[in-house]
Amino acid sequence: MSMTSNQQRRPRFEDVYMKFAQLISQRATCKRLQVGTVITSVDYRKVLAVGYNGNASGLHNTCDRDEPGNCGCLHSEENAVINCDAPRATEKYVFVTHLPCPMCAKRLINLGNVRRVIYKDAYRDTTSIELFDTVGIEVQQYREEE
Repeated sequence: MSMTSNQQRRPRFEDVYMKFAQLISQRATCKRLQVGTVITSVDYRKVLAVGYNGNASGLHNTCDRDEPGNCGCLHSEENAVINCDAPRATEKYVFVTHLPCPMCAKRLINLGNVRRVIYKDAYRDTTSIELFDTVGIEVQQYREEE
């Protein structure tokens, strides 16, 4: 069945939230890498938190150091976890522009009831995939619908 000219194909929720993560990453103040995170309910009806990487509130909007992996910025997942006030019992999906580092994986695990982590771009350390697998959190690389 063909669509009429005034009908548009509805985007998948996965596309909407990954694009939101990409958009929010533009607020990042890290010099090296801009990362965005969106935490949603599993029925996609609620955005529970967002985060992007950068320095702590009230500090200069720049990295503390130029060393990759040790610039002093809070990671986007870390900020999203800090911003998430949903109860641990609430099941969650996490959309992130880049595969979380191992420490952010642990933070997401401790957030409680994360069911799935969807990431767009690879990260140099893939240890987080094993960590998520150990606790039963599904991990998938995002693929835009064609």
